[in-house]
Amino acid sequence: MRKQFFMLLMLVLVSTAASAQTKLNGYAVGFYNLENLFDYTHDEGKNDYEFLPDGSYHWNEMKYTHKLHNMARVLSEMGTDKIPDGCAFIGVSEVENAHCLTDLVAQPALKARGFKFCHIEGPDRRGVDCALLYNPKYFTVKNVKLVPYVPELAKDSTFKTRGFLTVSGELAGEHVTVIVCHWPSRFQGSFYRETAGKEVRVLKDSLLRDDPNVKVFVMGDMNDDPTNKSMHEGLGAKEDIDKVKAGEMYNPWYNTLVLGHTGTLKYNGSWNLFDQIVMTPNLLNQNGKKDFTTLKYISHQIFRRDYLFQDTGKYKGNTKRTTAGGVWLDGYSDHLPVVVYLAKEAR
Repeated sequence: MRKQFFMLLMLVLVSTAASAQTKLNGYAVGFYNLENLFDYTHDEGKNDYEFLPDGSYHWNEMKYTHKLHNMARVLSEMGTDKIPDGCAFIGVSEVENAHCLTDLVAQPALKARGFKFCHIEGPDRRGVDCALLYNPKYFTVKNVKLVPYVPELAKDSTFKTRGFLTVSGELAGEHVTVIVCHWPSRFQGSFYRETAGKEVRVLKDSLLRDDPNVKVFVMGDMNDDPTNKSMHEGLGAKEDIDKVKAGEMYNPWYNTLVLGHTGTLKYNGSWNLFDQIVMTPNLLNQNGKKDFTTLKYISHQIFRRDYLFQDTGKYKGNTKRTTAGGVWLDGYSDHLPVVVYLAKEAR
């Protein structure tokens, strides 16, 4: 698979007119739920007491430092299976604050590539936010805003959760916008995620009205599978690349779950695929086309490394978490990262 991808990216597209060889540049974009990247000091107004030295996790400088190192290791390796320099940008969720992000990008594995971040403090009561890490060598940030999740008054007007971090910029010389999400928990019920799906679709449509050529990625921990109503109907993220219509999005993860029977997190021994990256149709080559004059989708990947899994005990084969059952495992996350690969003609 890796050799085939490099052949596609680095060798040729043969034009029917001139039989000329055209080189492609490859790009990777990703998403990773960092599972409770908290520092060990209290943030006023936030329910972060579990992650204090006297809290239930007995969180301290040593554990925080290990967590930063572990997260940076994964983030720096994402995308490198096919793009040696890794991801151009990576959406992340479950980050407490800008202090954590500053410490994260200062880790040697990310600092070496000059990673920066976009973040706006949100209303989540626990204090977890979404952010976008990016390599300025590939992605130039133009605008950052946090679009709030608006609860439907008839249901619960007091409900607060993460908003939709919306970052516009330039990738491969093109206008690209990424919406980083962490939709409401399954404890809240499907209604709240269906609302999120509809609201993100409205946001995406507004971006396309402002610039019909903008290429939009919606990524995040949706707390729903690709088959669920919030994704398939609310957001309009469809599984068949050739049948995605204007106003819809393409979701490559649908068939990864349904046909591939795998996902990004396990619950009671079964896979879910909550971590997704979906895209607007202008990122697709549909109906057999091979037009890479503009940025186009190539493939996708659940990022896996042996160290991300428990290798012994009752939960062998599950993701290796930072803490489980009250025991600090010095692990990573309960979620696996995801990556999408793109290509464009080199000029």
